Amino acid sequence: MRIIDHVIVGHTGGAGARTGEVFNPNTGQVQAQVQLGTQAELDKAIAAAQAAQPGWAATNPQRRARVMFAFKALVEKNMDELAHLLSSEHGKVIADAKGDIQRGLEVIEFACGIPHVLKGEYTQGAGPGIDVYSMRQPLGIGAGITPFNFPAMIPMWMFGVAIACGNAFILKPSERDPSVPVRLAELMLEAGAPEGILQVVHGDKEMVDAILDHPAIAAVSFVGSSDIAHYVYRRGVEAGKRVQAMGGAKNHGIVMPDADLDQVVADLSGAAFGSAGERCMALPVVVPVGDKTADALREKLIPAIEALRVGVSTDAEAHYGPVVNAAHKQRVENWIQTGVDEGAELVVDGRGFQLQGHEQGFFIGPSLFDRVTPDMQAYKEEIFGPVLQIVRAPDFETALKLPSDHQYGNGVAIFTRNGHAAREFAARVNVGMVGINVPIPVPVAYHTFGGWKRSAFGDTNQHGMEGVKFWTKVKTITQRWPDGGASGDSAFVIPTMG
Repeated sequence: MRIIDHVIVGHTGGAGARTGEVFNPNTGQVQAQVQLGTQAELDKAIAAAQAAQPGWAATNPQRRARVMFAFKALVEKNMDELAHLLSSEHGKVIADAKGDIQRGLEVIEFACGIPHVLKGEYTQGAGPGIDVYSMRQPLGIGAGITPFNFPAMIPMWMFGVAIACGNAFILKPSERDPSVPVRLAELMLEAGAPEGILQVVHGDKEMVDAILDHPAIAAVSFVGSSDIAHYVYRRGVEAGKRVQAMGGAKNHGIVMPDADLDQVVADLSGAAFGSAGERCMALPVVVPVGDKTADALREKLIPAIEALRVGVSTDAEAHYGPVVNAAHKQRVENWIQTGVDEGAELVVDGRGFQLQGHEQGFFIGPSLFDRVTPDMQAYKEEIFGPVLQIVRAPDFETALKLPSDHQYGNGVAIFTRNGHAAREFAARVNVGMVGINVPIPVPVAYHTFGGWKRSAFGDTNQHGMEGVKFWTKVKTITQRWPDGGASGDSAFVIPTMG
């Protein structure tokens, strides 16, 4: 059986004490085993990072950018291989897998401009003969702990900016689908990054805790569930680290009475069910304003949902594939039953779905609930599967209040032709990322990604200039060059006191 090993400088491989199973979600069969590392593997990776990072930081920014350009070209050259590898372990269809990789590459493209974004500030004549300037310097060693649902995009969001800024980076990907992160590290080395600048360590909670506690790691970026994000943030900060920890989501789509319902249904089909709903920017809650809007939307949604094609991840005609493993399939189906038990109307039931010839695969059909209410646990929590919930709102203010009051504040969308309603909604809603007639409002790479409330812990978002700020520290220099006169002629006066 294939063994997925760490990518650590000097690591020779071999059987580890513990391994994890990597499934093929289409068949339900174990296809590989991944080594689960210990403190010893992490220490070895950190030693290599410490040896490599000073030289990498001293490399001028344009040379670091050239490595990013070369890495981007190599990922594009190997796109088909990466997409099939990703799809085989995660289960998302090939088109979604390529989208996963492409959205990560967009951050790499931003990182190619690192010589410009690392420029500091300069003030001439801040005081008598005094100039003040600042510089951005790397932190040293950063680490990323990434989830299963975007095994290419999220690692690249983290290590692309961190490495371009001059840091070494240690990646701990999900043990459920670890092959693509390993391949990305190999391509980074091929692109010209020194050994030790990007390494991959596999593991479970034991490895996560080792990363959070290790004094040589200056900053940690995390994406996962909110409870674990809070744990990572708290433990990392207590260890003196800089931490950004992105958590769960329950994104809402507000549908105003004037919205184009055909377009809304088309958008919801992709946003709610694409990638089997396994993404933090999915749109699992739709909020039609007024019963007339709700009834019309429901009428159009049912045939659209029933027309969705669930298939193996290599099926080019499939809208989405299986979920990642059996445990997650059971979790999603349990949430569907919870919704039924709480009194929501299950309009379309995706449980019990089987794909002919792949009866052991981790497939779930699309589900639709109506008359979901805010007091239901199935509404309060993230389901992370192909389940769409209709929560009816009598008016705009109620619709605005729903996402604003929810424990998660990652993303939200409003569908309307009314510019005033859209502007009012965007200004007032208590959510970090807003889409106006855009169902999945993930910002482009040169802006920044991050939610509010229990969707994010920490003060700095991912990628864009926020990412540069997270992976660097600012040093400010105040300088004076005496003109050669006799020393002691005049006392130094702080510029703001002169």
